Amino acid sequence: MSERRKSKTENVMSKVCQLTGKRPITGNNVSHSNVKTKRRFLPNVQKKRFYIPELDKWVSLKVSAKAIKSINKLGIYAYLKKLERSGVDTGVKL
Repeated sequence: MSERRKSKTENVMSKVCQLTGKRPITGNNVSHSNVKTKRRFLPNVQKKRFYIPELDKWVSLKVSAKAIKSINKLGIYAYLKKLERSGVDTGVKL
C-alpha cells in the first residue's frame, strides 16, 4: 500500500482576506551586500468562525488580523452591513 504524496499546492488556503481584500504583495529580500532577491509579504489571514446573533447562524470566514480587530470593535453584523453598503462582496447573506 503506497501512500499518496501530497503536493505543495494541495490543501493550501489562499492568502486573501474575504472582508478587507488584503492579499500577498511582492518585495525584495536585501542582503548585507545589498543583493536583492524577490520575496512575498503574506497577510496575517486566519480561518475563523463568527456567530451572528441577528441571523442566529454561524459563518466561517478567512479574515485578516485587521478585519478581526474591526469586527471586535463594531460587531460582526454591523461590520458586514458596512461592507455591503460600500459594495464589497463578503460571501455572507444578510
